[in-house]
Amino acid sequence: MITKNLSTILLFSIPIAIGMAVTPVTAQNVMITNNHSPNEPSILMNPLNTDILVAGANLNNVYNSSDGGLTWSEQTMTSSYGVWGDPSFDVDTDGNFYYFHLSNPSSGNWIDRIVCQKSTDNGNNWSSGTFTGLNGTKAQDKQWSVVDRNNNNIYVTWTQFDDYGSSNPNDKSIILFSKSTDRGQTWSAPKKINSVDGNCVDEDDTTEGAVPAVGPNGEIYVAWAGPNGLVFNKSLDQGDTWLSEEIKIDPMPTGWDYGIPGISRANGLPITKCDLSGGPNHGTIYVNWSDQRNGANDTDVFMSKSTDGGNTWSAPTRVNDDPAGKQQFFTWMDIDQTNGNLFFVFYDRREYTDNKTDVYLAYSEDGGTTITNKRISESPFTPNSGVFFGDYTNITVHNNVVRPIWTRLSGSQLSVWTDVTPSPILFAGNGAAQVENVMQYPNPASDLSYVSFKLHEESQVSIDLFDVQGRKVYTVMNNETKGYGKYIIPMNIDEMNLAEGSYFCKLTVNGTSKTLKMIVVE
Repeated sequence: MITKNLSTILLFSIPIAIGMAVTPVTAQNVMITNNHSPNEPSILMNPLNTDILVAGANLNNVYNSSDGGLTWSEQTMTSSYGVWGDPSFDVDTDGNFYYFHLSNPSSGNWIDRIVCQKSTDNGNNWSSGTFTGLNGTKAQDKQWSVVDRNNNNIYVTWTQFDDYGSSNPNDKSIILFSKSTDRGQTWSAPKKINSVDGNCVDEDDTTEGAVPAVGPNGEIYVAWAGPNGLVFNKSLDQGDTWLSEEIKIDPMPTGWDYGIPGISRANGLPITKCDLSGGPNHGTIYVNWSDQRNGANDTDVFMSKSTDGGNTWSAPTRVNDDPAGKQQFFTWMDIDQTNGNLFFVFYDRREYTDNKTDVYLAYSEDGGTTITNKRISESPFTPNSGVFFGDYTNITVHNNVVRPIWTRLSGSQLSVWTDVTPSPILFAGNGAAQVENVMQYPNPASDLSYVSFKLHEESQVSIDLFDVQGRKVYTVMNNETKGYGKYIIPMNIDEMNLAEGSYFCKLTVNGTSKTLKMIVVE
Protein backbone atom coordinates (compact mmCIF):
# COMPACT_ATOMS: atom_id res chain seq x y z
CA MET A 1 0.00 0.00 0.00
CA ILE A 2 1.21 3.52 -0.79
CA THR A 3 1.32 5.45 2.46
CA LYS A 4 1.39 9.15 3.04
CA ASN A 5 4.48 10.36 4.76
CA LEU A 6 4.57 13.09 7.37
CA SER A 7 6.46 13.18 10.60
CA THR A 8 7.18 16.06 12.89
CA ILE A 9 8.23 16.17 16.49
CA LEU A 10 7.78 19.52 18.20
CA LEU A 11 9.44 20.01 21.57
CA PHE A 12 7.95 22.84 23.63
CA SER A 13 8.70 24.08 27.12
CA ILE A 14 6.37 26.76 28.38
CA PRO A 15 7.06 29.30 29.77
CA ILE A 16 10.78 29.68 28.96
CA ALA A 17 13.14 31.57 26.64
CA ILE A 18 13.83 30.88 22.97
CA GLY A 19 16.24 28.05 22.38
CA MET A 20 16.56 27.89 18.57
CA ALA A 21 16.23 30.65 16.01
CA VAL A 22 12.96 30.66 14.10
CA THR A 23 12.76 31.89 10.49
CA PRO A 24 11.11 35.34 10.47
CA VAL A 25 7.61 35.53 9.10
CA THR A 26 7.18 37.68 6.00
CA ALA A 27 3.96 38.80 4.39
CA GLN A 28 3.03 37.60 0.93
CA ASN A 29 1.53 40.66 -0.77
CA VAL A 30 -0.09 40.39 -4.20
CA MET A 31 -0.82 43.37 -6.41
CA ILE A 32 -4.29 42.92 -7.88
CA THR A 33 -3.89 45.75 -10.38
CA ASN A 34 -2.48 49.21 -10.99
CA ASN A 35 -4.73 49.96 -13.96
CA HIS A 36 -7.26 52.81 -14.07
CA SER A 37 -6.09 54.52 -10.82
CA PRO A 38 -8.02 52.16 -8.52
CA ASN A 39 -9.02 53.19 -4.99
CA GLU A 40 -11.59 52.45 -2.26
CA PRO A 41 -11.43 48.67 -2.81
CA SER A 42 -13.77 45.96 -1.60
CA ILE A 43 -13.26 42.17 -1.48
CA LEU A 44 -15.31 39.05 -0.73
CA MET A 45 -14.65 35.30 -0.78
CA ASN A 46 -17.11 32.50 -1.40
CA PRO A 47 -17.45 30.54 1.88
CA LEU A 48 -18.26 27.44 -0.18
CA ASN A 49 -14.82 27.66 -1.79
CA THR A 50 -12.36 30.14 -0.31
CA ASP A 51 -10.23 30.01 -3.46
CA ILE A 52 -12.97 32.02 -5.19
CA LEU A 53 -12.78 35.78 -4.58
CA VAL A 54 -14.24 38.89 -6.16
CA ALA A 55 -13.04 42.45 -5.62
CA GLY A 56 -13.74 45.92 -6.92
CA ALA A 57 -12.42 49.47 -6.88
CA ASN A 58 -13.61 52.93 -7.88
CA LEU A 59 -15.14 53.73 -10.18
CA ASN A 60 -16.05 50.67 -12.26
CA ASN A 61 -13.24 48.15 -11.81
CA VAL A 62 -14.06 44.51 -10.97
CA TYR A 63 -11.62 41.65 -10.34
CA ASN A 64 -11.93 37.94 -9.65
CA SER A 65 -9.60 35.14 -8.59
CA SER A 66 -10.00 31.36 -8.59
CA ASP A 67 -6.76 30.53 -6.78
CA GLY A 68 -7.18 32.21 -3.41
CA GLY A 69 -5.94 35.61 -4.57
CA LEU A 70 -2.62 34.59 -6.10
CA THR A 71 -3.70 35.75 -9.58
CA TRP A 72 -6.51 38.01 -10.73
CA SER A 73 -8.56 38.77 -13.83
CA GLU A 74 -10.00 42.24 -14.26
CA GLN A 75 -12.78 43.84 -16.22
CA THR A 76 -14.60 47.14 -16.53
CA MET A 77 -18.13 46.86 -15.16
CA THR A 78 -20.95 48.26 -17.27
CA SER A 79 -24.66 48.70 -16.56
CA SER A 80 -27.54 50.48 -18.24
CA TYR A 81 -27.88 52.43 -14.97
CA GLY A 82 -24.25 53.50 -15.00
CA VAL A 83 -21.49 52.47 -12.58
CA TRP A 84 -20.23 55.15 -10.22
CA GLY A 85 -18.14 53.73 -7.42
CA ASP A 86 -18.67 52.59 -3.83
CA PRO A 87 -18.17 48.93 -4.82
CA SER A 88 -19.39 46.31 -2.35
CA PHE A 89 -20.14 42.60 -2.64
CA ASP A 90 -22.25 39.83 -1.18
CA VAL A 91 -22.63 36.10 -1.83
CA ASP A 92 -25.57 33.75 -1.29
CA THR A 93 -25.64 30.11 -0.22
CA ASP A 94 -25.34 28.91 -3.82
CA GLY A 95 -22.19 30.93 -4.42
CA ASN A 96 -23.86 33.65 -6.51
CA PHE A 97 -22.13 37.01 -6.07
CA TYR A 98 -23.88 40.38 -5.88
CA TYR A 99 -22.09 43.60 -6.77
CA PHE A 100 -23.63 46.79 -5.37
CA HIS A 101 -22.60 50.24 -6.56
CA LEU A 102 -23.75 53.79 -7.20
CA SER A 103 -25.28 54.88 -10.48
CA ASN A 104 -24.78 57.51 -13.15
CA PRO A 105 -27.37 56.71 -15.83
CA SER A 106 -27.27 58.46 -19.18
CA SER A 107 -30.92 59.48 -18.86
CA GLY A 108 -31.15 59.98 -15.11
CA ASN A 109 -29.39 61.83 -12.33
CA TRP A 110 -25.96 61.27 -10.81
CA ILE A 111 -26.08 58.62 -8.01
CA ASP A 112 -29.89 58.52 -8.16
CA ARG A 113 -30.22 54.82 -7.20
CA ILE A 114 -28.43 51.80 -5.72
CA VAL A 115 -27.62 49.18 -8.37
CA CYS A 116 -27.18 45.43 -7.87
CA GLN A 117 -25.51 43.24 -10.52
CA LYS A 118 -25.35 39.47 -10.13
CA SER A 119 -22.81 36.84 -11.17
CA THR A 120 -23.57 33.12 -11.26
CA ASP A 121 -20.09 32.13 -12.50
CA ASN A 122 -17.68 33.36 -9.82
CA GLY A 123 -17.46 36.92 -11.09
CA ASN A 124 -16.60 36.20 -14.71
CA ASN A 125 -19.88 37.59 -16.04
CA TRP A 126 -22.43 39.94 -14.49
CA SER A 127 -26.08 40.74 -15.13
CA SER A 128 -27.10 44.20 -16.36
CA GLY A 129 -28.51 44.87 -12.91
CA THR A 130 -31.56 45.78 -10.87
CA PHE A 131 -31.92 48.77 -8.57
CA THR A 132 -33.53 50.24 -5.47
CA GLY A 133 -33.79 53.73 -4.02
CA LEU A 134 -34.76 55.80 -7.07
CA ASN A 135 -36.39 58.94 -5.66
CA GLY A 136 -36.33 61.78 -8.14
CA THR A 137 -33.16 63.83 -7.96
CA LYS A 138 -32.23 62.77 -4.43
CA ALA A 139 -28.76 61.20 -4.11
CA GLN A 140 -28.36 57.59 -2.91
CA ASP A 141 -24.90 56.97 -1.45
CA LYS A 142 -22.62 54.59 0.49
CA GLN A 143 -24.61 51.36 0.35
CA TRP A 144 -23.67 48.09 2.05
CA SER A 145 -25.48 44.78 2.12
CA VAL A 146 -25.77 41.47 3.94
CA VAL A 147 -27.27 38.11 2.98
CA ASP A 148 -29.32 36.18 5.55
CA ARG A 149 -27.92 32.72 4.88
CA ASN A 150 -31.01 31.04 6.36
CA ASN A 151 -33.28 32.27 3.57
CA ASN A 152 -31.06 34.19 1.11
CA ASN A 153 -32.85 37.47 1.78
CA ILE A 154 -30.57 40.36 0.82
CA TYR A 155 -30.68 43.47 3.00
CA VAL A 156 -29.23 46.82 1.90
CA THR A 157 -28.81 50.05 3.88
CA TRP A 158 -27.50 53.41 2.67
CA THR A 159 -27.71 57.21 2.97
CA GLN A 160 -30.16 59.34 1.02
CA PHE A 161 -29.30 63.02 0.52
CA ASP A 162 -32.04 65.50 -0.35
CA ASP A 163 -29.33 67.46 -2.14
CA TYR A 164 -25.79 66.10 -1.87
CA GLY A 165 -23.36 68.68 -0.50
CA SER A 166 -26.06 71.25 0.28
CA SER A 167 -25.66 73.49 3.34
CA ASN A 168 -29.35 74.43 3.27
CA PRO A 169 -30.72 73.48 6.72
CA ASN A 170 -33.92 72.23 5.08
CA ASP A 171 -31.99 69.56 3.16
CA LYS A 172 -31.62 66.33 5.13
CA SER A 173 -29.75 63.02 5.02
CA ILE A 174 -31.47 59.85 6.21
CA ILE A 175 -30.74 56.10 6.44
CA LEU A 176 -32.77 53.87 4.12
CA PHE A 177 -33.36 50.11 4.07
CA SER A 178 -34.47 47.84 1.21
CA LYS A 179 -34.56 44.08 0.79
CA SER A 180 -34.81 41.43 -1.90
CA THR A 181 -36.49 38.09 -1.21
CA ASP A 182 -35.86 36.74 -4.74
CA ARG A 183 -32.07 36.90 -4.95
CA GLY A 184 -31.77 40.38 -6.32
CA GLN A 185 -34.48 40.32 -8.98
CA THR A 186 -36.77 42.82 -7.21
CA TRP A 187 -36.48 45.13 -4.23
CA SER A 188 -38.84 46.43 -1.59
CA ALA A 189 -39.74 50.11 -1.41
CA PRO A 190 -37.01 51.87 0.62
CA LYS A 191 -37.89 52.42 4.28
CA LYS A 192 -36.48 55.16 6.49
CA ILE A 193 -35.00 53.61 9.65
CA ASN A 194 -33.52 56.61 11.51
CA SER A 195 -35.33 59.06 13.81
CA VAL A 196 -32.64 61.76 13.92
CA ASP A 197 -31.85 63.16 10.48
CA GLY A 198 -28.53 64.60 9.42
CA ASN A 199 -27.56 67.43 7.12
CA CYS A 200 -26.34 67.08 3.53
CA VAL A 201 -22.86 68.54 3.90
CA ASP A 202 -21.21 65.08 3.90
CA GLU A 203 -19.39 65.77 7.17
CA ASP A 204 -19.82 64.94 10.88
CA ASP A 205 -23.53 65.83 11.08
CA THR A 206 -24.51 63.77 8.03
CA THR A 207 -26.00 60.32 8.71
CA GLU A 208 -23.62 57.84 7.07
CA GLY A 209 -21.91 54.47 7.51
CA ALA A 210 -24.89 52.11 7.58
CA VAL A 211 -23.47 48.57 7.23
CA PRO A 212 -26.08 45.87 8.00
CA ALA A 213 -25.50 42.57 9.78
CA VAL A 214 -27.74 39.56 10.41
CA GLY A 215 -28.23 38.13 13.90
CA PRO A 216 -28.57 34.48 14.96
CA ASN A 217 -32.39 34.53 14.72
CA GLY A 218 -32.66 36.60 11.56
CA GLU A 219 -32.44 39.96 13.29
CA ILE A 220 -31.12 42.84 11.18
CA TYR A 221 -28.59 45.05 12.94
CA VAL A 222 -27.09 48.29 11.67
CA ALA A 223 -25.08 51.17 13.13
CA TRP A 224 -24.20 54.53 11.61
CA ALA A 225 -22.66 57.87 12.56
CA GLY A 226 -24.24 61.31 12.52
CA PRO A 227 -25.33 64.25 14.66
CA ASN A 228 -25.98 61.97 17.67
CA GLY A 229 -22.62 60.23 17.40
CA LEU A 230 -22.49 56.48 16.83
CA VAL A 231 -25.99 54.95 16.97
CA PHE A 232 -27.66 51.57 16.41
CA ASN A 233 -31.01 50.26 15.20
CA LYS A 234 -32.44 46.80 14.66
CA SER A 235 -35.37 44.92 13.16
CA LEU A 236 -36.78 41.63 14.43
CA ASP A 237 -39.14 41.04 11.47
CA GLN A 238 -36.93 41.08 8.37
CA GLY A 239 -36.94 44.85 8.12
CA ASP A 240 -40.68 45.52 8.28
CA THR A 241 -40.41 47.45 11.55
CA TRP A 242 -37.51 49.08 13.40
CA LEU A 243 -36.90 50.70 16.78
CA SER A 244 -38.58 54.10 16.92
CA GLU A 245 -35.42 55.64 18.36
CA GLU A 246 -31.78 54.73 17.81
CA ILE A 247 -29.70 53.30 20.66
CA LYS A 248 -26.54 55.29 21.36
CA ILE A 249 -23.31 53.34 21.19
CA ASP A 250 -20.73 56.10 21.63
CA PRO A 251 -20.76 59.91 21.43
CA MET A 252 -17.91 59.82 18.87
CA PRO A 253 -16.80 63.15 20.35
CA THR A 254 -14.80 64.46 17.40
CA GLY A 255 -17.16 63.09 14.74
CA TRP A 256 -16.57 60.72 11.86
CA ASP A 257 -15.03 63.21 9.43
CA TYR A 258 -11.43 64.15 10.21
CA GLY A 259 -8.11 65.12 8.66
CA ILE A 260 -5.13 62.83 8.04
CA PRO A 261 -1.93 64.37 6.60
CA GLY A 262 -1.45 63.24 3.02
CA ILE A 263 -5.05 62.03 2.64
CA SER A 264 -7.45 64.23 0.68
CA ARG A 265 -10.47 62.99 2.65
CA ALA A 266 -10.66 60.68 5.66
CA ASN A 267 -13.51 59.23 7.69
CA GLY A 268 -14.07 56.84 10.56
CA LEU A 269 -17.48 55.51 9.59
CA PRO A 270 -18.59 52.34 11.43
CA ILE A 271 -18.75 48.70 10.32
CA THR A 272 -21.29 46.36 11.96
CA LYS A 273 -20.79 42.58 12.21
CA CYS A 274 -22.42 39.76 14.22
CA ASP A 275 -20.90 36.46 15.38
CA LEU A 276 -22.87 33.52 13.93
CA SER A 277 -20.17 30.91 14.54
CA GLY A 278 -21.89 28.93 17.29
CA GLY A 279 -18.83 29.58 19.47
CA PRO A 280 -18.56 31.23 22.89
CA ASN A 281 -19.36 34.69 21.47
CA HIS A 282 -22.26 33.58 19.27
CA GLY A 283 -24.74 36.42 18.85
CA THR A 284 -22.34 39.16 19.92
CA ILE A 285 -22.62 42.30 17.78
CA TYR A 286 -19.43 44.27 17.04
CA VAL A 287 -19.06 47.80 15.70
CA ASN A 288 -15.66 49.00 14.44
CA TRP A 289 -14.72 52.62 13.66
CA SER A 290 -11.96 55.21 14.05
CA ASP A 291 -11.92 58.74 15.46
CA GLN A 292 -9.68 61.45 16.91
CA ARG A 293 -10.91 61.62 20.52
CA ASN A 294 -7.27 61.39 21.59
CA GLY A 295 -6.16 64.28 19.40
CA ALA A 296 -5.79 65.21 15.74
CA ASN A 297 -2.32 63.64 15.70
CA ASP A 298 -3.52 60.42 17.33
CA THR A 299 -6.29 58.83 15.26
CA ASP A 300 -7.19 55.43 16.73
CA VAL A 301 -9.22 52.39 15.71
CA PHE A 302 -11.95 51.32 18.12
CA MET A 303 -14.41 48.51 18.70
CA SER A 304 -17.53 48.27 20.86
CA LYS A 305 -19.66 45.18 21.35
CA SER A 306 -23.08 44.17 22.58
CA THR A 307 -24.03 40.80 24.05
CA ASP A 308 -27.74 41.60 24.48
CA GLY A 309 -28.93 42.25 20.96
CA GLY A 310 -27.69 45.83 20.82
CA ASN A 311 -29.56 47.12 23.87
CA THR A 312 -26.34 48.00 25.71
CA TRP A 313 -22.78 48.49 24.49
CA SER A 314 -19.32 48.11 25.96
CA ALA A 315 -16.96 51.03 26.39
CA PRO A 316 -14.75 51.40 23.30
CA THR A 317 -11.77 49.05 23.04
CA ARG A 318 -8.70 50.45 21.28
CA VAL A 319 -7.78 48.02 18.48
CA ASN A 320 -4.33 49.37 17.58
CA ASP A 321 -1.83 48.45 20.30
CA ASP A 322 0.93 51.03 19.75
CA PRO A 323 1.83 53.86 22.13
CA ALA A 324 -0.25 57.01 21.82
CA GLY A 325 0.55 59.67 19.28
CA LYS A 326 0.40 58.04 15.84
CA GLN A 327 -2.23 57.71 13.11
CA GLN A 328 -4.36 54.63 12.43
CA PHE A 329 -7.23 55.11 9.98
CA PHE A 330 -9.50 53.63 7.27
CA THR A 331 -10.44 50.52 9.23
CA TRP A 332 -12.63 47.57 8.27
CA MET A 333 -13.49 44.35 10.09
CA ASP A 334 -14.83 40.86 9.47
CA ILE A 335 -15.68 37.80 11.56
CA ASP A 336 -14.61 34.27 10.69
CA GLN A 337 -18.00 32.60 11.04
CA THR A 338 -16.39 29.16 11.45
CA ASN A 339 -14.86 30.11 14.81
CA GLY A 340 -15.89 33.66 15.81
CA ASN A 341 -12.41 35.16 15.46
CA LEU A 342 -12.32 38.90 14.74
CA PHE A 343 -10.15 40.52 12.08
CA PHE A 344 -9.44 44.21 11.43
CA VAL A 345 -7.41 45.93 8.71
CA PHE A 346 -6.26 49.56 8.77
CA TYR A 347 -3.55 51.97 7.67
CA ASP A 348 -0.91 52.59 10.33
CA ARG A 349 1.95 55.08 10.89
CA ARG A 350 3.32 53.85 14.21
CA GLU A 351 6.84 53.32 12.86
CA TYR A 352 7.30 56.76 11.29
CA THR A 353 7.52 60.46 12.08
CA ASP A 354 6.29 61.51 8.60
CA ASN A 355 3.43 60.36 6.38
CA LYS A 356 4.87 56.95 5.53
CA THR A 357 2.07 54.41 5.90
CA ASP A 358 1.91 50.66 6.55
CA VAL A 359 -1.05 48.31 6.49
CA TYR A 360 -1.82 46.41 9.70
CA LEU A 361 -3.99 43.43 10.50
CA ALA A 362 -5.40 43.01 14.01
CA TYR A 363 -7.15 39.89 15.22
CA SER A 364 -8.77 38.50 18.33
CA GLU A 365 -9.62 34.93 19.26
CA ASP A 366 -11.56 35.85 22.41
CA GLY A 367 -14.20 38.33 21.33
CA GLY A 368 -11.96 41.37 21.54
CA THR A 369 -10.66 40.83 25.07
CA THR A 370 -7.14 40.53 23.67
CA ILE A 371 -6.17 41.89 20.27
CA THR A 372 -2.93 41.19 18.40
CA ASN A 373 -1.55 43.57 15.75
CA LYS A 374 0.54 42.45 12.75
CA ARG A 375 2.06 44.53 9.97
CA ILE A 376 1.07 42.89 6.69
CA SER A 377 2.38 45.33 4.07
CA GLU A 378 5.83 44.39 2.81
CA SER A 379 6.91 48.03 2.56
CA PRO A 380 5.45 51.45 3.44
CA PHE A 381 4.08 53.98 0.99
CA THR A 382 3.54 57.73 1.23
CA PRO A 383 0.10 59.03 0.25
CA ASN A 384 -0.38 62.37 -1.45
CA SER A 385 -3.37 64.55 -0.63
CA GLY A 386 -3.69 65.35 -4.32
CA VAL A 387 -4.46 61.69 -5.08
CA PHE A 388 -7.85 60.41 -3.87
CA PHE A 389 -7.69 57.18 -1.86
CA GLY A 390 -11.41 56.69 -1.36
CA ASP A 391 -12.95 56.12 2.06
CA TYR A 392 -12.32 52.47 2.90
CA THR A 393 -10.12 49.44 3.08
CA ASN A 394 -11.81 46.03 3.31
CA ILE A 395 -11.26 42.46 4.49
CA THR A 396 -12.92 39.06 4.05
CA VAL A 397 -12.30 35.97 6.22
CA HIS A 398 -13.60 32.42 6.31
CA ASN A 399 -12.27 29.16 7.76
CA ASN A 400 -8.92 30.75 8.71
CA VAL A 401 -8.38 32.17 5.22
CA VAL A 402 -7.74 35.91 5.55
CA ARG A 403 -7.82 38.26 2.56
CA PRO A 404 -7.50 42.00 3.22
CA ILE A 405 -7.48 44.60 0.46
CA TRP A 406 -6.02 48.10 0.38
CA THR A 407 -4.88 50.94 -1.86
CA ARG A 408 -1.28 52.08 -2.10
CA LEU A 409 0.49 54.88 -3.94
CA SER A 410 3.89 54.73 -5.67
CA GLY A 411 4.83 58.10 -7.12
CA SER A 412 1.60 59.07 -8.82
CA GLN A 413 0.54 55.46 -9.50
CA LEU A 414 -2.32 53.96 -7.47
CA SER A 415 -2.66 50.21 -7.07
CA VAL A 416 -4.75 47.78 -5.02
CA TRP A 417 -3.26 44.89 -3.08
CA THR A 418 -4.15 41.85 -1.03
CA ASP A 419 -2.13 39.51 1.17
CA VAL A 420 -2.18 35.73 0.72
CA THR A 421 0.00 34.67 3.65
CA PRO A 422 -1.43 31.40 5.08
CA SER A 423 -2.88 32.19 8.49
CA PRO A 424 -0.67 29.69 10.39
CA ILE A 425 2.36 31.54 9.03
CA LEU A 426 0.78 34.97 9.41
CA PHE A 427 0.10 34.30 13.08
CA ALA A 428 3.26 32.31 13.78
CA GLY A 429 5.59 33.65 16.43
CA ASN A 430 2.95 35.04 18.75
CA GLY A 431 4.42 34.57 22.20
CA ALA A 432 7.58 33.15 20.62
CA ALA A 433 9.59 34.12 23.67
CA GLN A 434 7.79 31.32 25.49
CA VAL A 435 8.78 28.55 23.06
CA GLU A 436 12.11 26.65 22.98
CA ASN A 437 13.81 23.54 21.59
CA VAL A 438 11.79 23.42 18.39
CA MET A 439 12.75 20.39 16.30
CA GLN A 440 11.41 18.60 13.23
CA TYR A 441 12.46 15.09 12.24
CA PRO A 442 12.41 13.35 9.94
CA ASN A 443 10.73 15.57 7.41
CA PRO A 444 9.47 13.98 5.24
CA ALA A 445 8.89 10.75 7.15
CA SER A 446 6.34 7.93 6.97
CA ASP A 447 3.05 6.67 8.38
CA LEU A 448 2.89 8.61 11.62
CA SER A 449 3.60 12.12 12.80
CA TYR A 450 4.42 12.83 16.42
CA VAL A 451 3.90 16.08 18.26
CA SER A 452 6.01 16.22 21.40
CA PHE A 453 5.98 18.96 24.02
CA LYS A 454 6.80 19.52 27.64
CA LEU A 455 4.64 21.46 30.08
CA HIS A 456 5.89 23.13 33.24
CA GLU A 457 2.39 23.56 34.63
CA GLU A 458 -1.17 22.49 34.00
CA SER A 459 -2.14 23.95 30.63
CA GLN A 460 -4.80 24.03 27.93
CA VAL A 461 -3.45 22.42 24.76
CA SER A 462 -4.71 22.42 21.17
CA ILE A 463 -3.12 20.91 18.05
CA ASP A 464 -4.48 21.80 14.60
CA LEU A 465 -3.37 21.11 11.05
CA PHE A 466 -3.83 23.66 8.24
CA ASP A 467 -3.33 23.50 4.48
CA VAL A 468 -1.26 26.03 2.56
CA GLN A 469 -4.32 28.26 2.07
CA GLY A 470 -4.70 28.52 5.84
CA ARG A 471 -7.78 26.30 6.05
CA LYS A 472 -8.02 24.05 9.06
CA VAL A 473 -8.04 20.43 7.84
CA TYR A 474 -7.80 18.46 11.07
CA THR A 475 -7.95 18.98 14.82
CA VAL A 476 -5.72 16.59 16.73
CA MET A 477 -6.41 18.04 20.17
CA ASN A 478 -8.99 20.64 21.10
CA ASN A 479 -8.24 22.68 24.21
CA GLU A 480 -7.48 19.68 26.40
CA THR A 481 -6.16 20.10 29.94
CA LYS A 482 -2.72 18.57 30.40
CA GLY A 483 -0.64 18.50 33.57
CA TYR A 484 3.09 18.94 34.15
CA GLY A 485 5.27 16.63 32.07
CA LYS A 486 6.32 15.58 28.59
CA TYR A 487 3.80 14.47 25.97
CA ILE A 488 4.25 12.65 22.66
CA ILE A 489 1.05 12.78 20.61
CA PRO A 490 0.84 10.43 17.58
CA MET A 491 -1.02 11.44 14.42
CA ASN A 492 -2.03 8.81 11.87
CA ILE A 493 -1.66 10.39 8.44
CA ASP A 494 -4.01 7.97 6.67
CA GLU A 495 -6.71 8.44 9.28
CA MET A 496 -6.45 12.19 8.81
CA ASN A 497 -6.89 11.67 5.04
CA LEU A 498 -4.20 14.15 4.07
CA ALA A 499 -3.28 14.41 0.41
CA GLU A 500 0.32 14.78 -0.66
CA GLY A 501 1.61 18.31 -0.11
CA SER A 502 2.58 20.90 2.47
CA TYR A 503 0.77 21.48 5.75
CA PHE A 504 1.21 23.51 8.92
CA CYS A 505 0.96 22.07 12.41
CA LYS A 506 -0.06 24.61 15.04
CA LEU A 507 0.43 23.82 18.72
CA THR A 508 -1.31 26.20 21.13
CA VAL A 509 -0.58 26.09 24.86
CA ASN A 510 -2.41 28.59 27.07
CA GLY A 511 -2.86 30.90 24.11
CA THR A 512 0.80 30.71 23.02
CA SER A 513 1.14 29.24 19.54
CA LYS A 514 3.95 27.78 17.49
CA THR A 515 3.57 26.68 13.87
CA LEU A 516 5.90 24.52 11.78
CA LYS A 517 5.69 23.47 8.14
CA MET A 518 5.23 19.76 7.48
CA ILE A 519 5.39 17.68 4.29
CA VAL A 520 3.18 14.76 3.24
CA VAL A 521 4.56 12.53 0.48
CA GLU A 522 3.33 9.30 -1.03
